[in-house]
Amino acid sequence: MKRLILPAAASLLCLQAADIKTAALKMFAPLPAVVQSASNPLTEAKINLGRMLYYEPRLSKSQEVSCNTCHELDKYGIDPGEPTSTGHRGLKGTRNSPTVYHAAGHLAQFWDGRAPNVEEQAKGPVMNPVEMAMPAPANVIVVLKSIPEYVAAFRKVFPGPADPVTFDNMALAIGAFERKLMTPSRWDKFLKGDQTALSAAEQAGFNKFVDAGCAICHNGPYVGGGSYQKLGMVKPWKKDQDPGRAAITRQEAERAVFKVPSLRNIEKTGPYFHTGGVPTLESAVAIMSEYQTGKPLAQADVASIVTWLKTLTGDLPAEYIKKPPLPASTAQTPKPDRS
Repeated sequence: MKRLILPAAASLLCLQAADIKTAALKMFAPLPAVVQSASNPLTEAKINLGRMLYYEPRLSKSQEVSCNTCHELDKYGIDPGEPTSTGHRGLKGTRNSPTVYHAAGHLAQFWDGRAPNVEEQAKGPVMNPVEMAMPAPANVIVVLKSIPEYVAAFRKVFPGPADPVTFDNMALAIGAFERKLMTPSRWDKFLKGDQTALSAAEQAGFNKFVDAGCAICHNGPYVGGGSYQKLGMVKPWKKDQDPGRAAITRQEAERAVFKVPSLRNIEKTGPYFHTGGVPTLESAVAIMSEYQTGKPLAQADVASIVTWLKTLTGDLPAEYIKKPPLPASTAQTPKPDRS
């Protein structure tokens, strides 16, 4: 019998097709183009207003802090390199700033899930005394109404009410903009059937990711973001004063329970965990395996998983996130308050 010799490229394709855990792929799905909301229908005008408000520092007490200050869109939606972000008067937050990319598709917002959607989340930092520090929603409305271009934009986006410039409508606009913050990657091409999108080593990394038990929590289109889990499920977590979900639910059983983060763009969104205390992705993978599954990984296995995780890094939507010109201040705009 003659031996069949395949060209190198064909051999690689056979290896890829044979080796990938096809059953496990059913736990995942490609990114959607947008996360729709029945309660916040998207329009181009609403998205454009939301983009301006996302970059608008005058929504803060000092008029120096915007949403983009702690979630830089050209840096994958985080505060790069910072364990926790700096807000009003240089104050530091207590948790790492998670990425806003794909957040609209998660089951809830914030590490503890205290906001059900991105619209409600958008209100939180504006009122937080450590972040944007506005004293009350009324102060935000005073600022917005002092800028004629914003008043006109709100009237166009929300034509029904006699007074459309409201705190809730501000949040609806920001949420609308965030619902299209998507970064499809080579992983999505692979899920859609392009067997050449991932190398043999990357597919092997996916298999190791599944074998290690990571996919139990990190699955779906966002590779996470769909459940809450206790930090230290198998091995007790290191001493941590953060109560997690328990602060919201008042249930002691939910102490140290947090929303499972998405692994999309994880290569670009360190440092890691709610504390921002883990600087490298390799360390984060090793720690998670030890504390969540009780199965410490060999260094080679960690490296293999990280090889696959890097395929989740997508392209930033440069035109969509481009900072727009912001309306000019008027003589009536309240002065910054840095106290």
